[in-house]
Amino acid sequence: MARWEPNAAERLERAALALFVERGYDATTVAEIADRAGLTKSTFFRHYADKREVLFGGQDILSGLFADAIRTAPPSATAADCLAAALESAAAVFTADRHDFAPQRLVVIAANGELQERQLLKRAHLAAAMTDALRARGTDETAARLAFSTAFVRWAAEENRVPFGEIAQSALRDLRASATALGAEAGARA
Repeated sequence: MARWEPNAAERLERAALALFVERGYDATTVAEIADRAGLTKSTFFRHYADKREVLFGGQDILSGLFADAIRTAPPSATAADCLAAALESAAAVFTADRHDFAPQRLVVIAANGELQERQLLKRAHLAAAMTDALRARGTDETAARLAFSTAFVRWAAEENRVPFGEIAQSALRDLRASATALGAEAGARA
């Protein structure tokens, strides 16, 4: 590919994932990623602060989508309605063409302790964006953490071909059913 072609960030991401899977995360350099993408090392650093960010670069976009969806939900929206809006907004990022990255990304992260730690921090940041927005509405935020984690893991499964929005709605239904069952159990014990 010529260096001037568009989609440099996506090309870098694809190249990085391929190299991480082939050689391992630690054995792959930024220069090798840029070379595989047909770009320069300086182009890499215009898009990503370091090679870890190739795996986690979209987190700020997701945080913004989640928080905006919750903030702009109608005043009458329940916590579940707000979560549904937040998770549905993520469908703009978790598209079918992005799905192929997810299983590779999870394999690379699972093989590296530093990346596992980074993933936990990034997920905490996402959950914080949702919980802060829910708290600002005076709503309980506990379900936000569970709903996103459940939906993402289901969507990222290699065999999955269901759109994120459908999976998110299913995760919310499952969460509601579990909460109802827990409430019934607690009521039966009382």
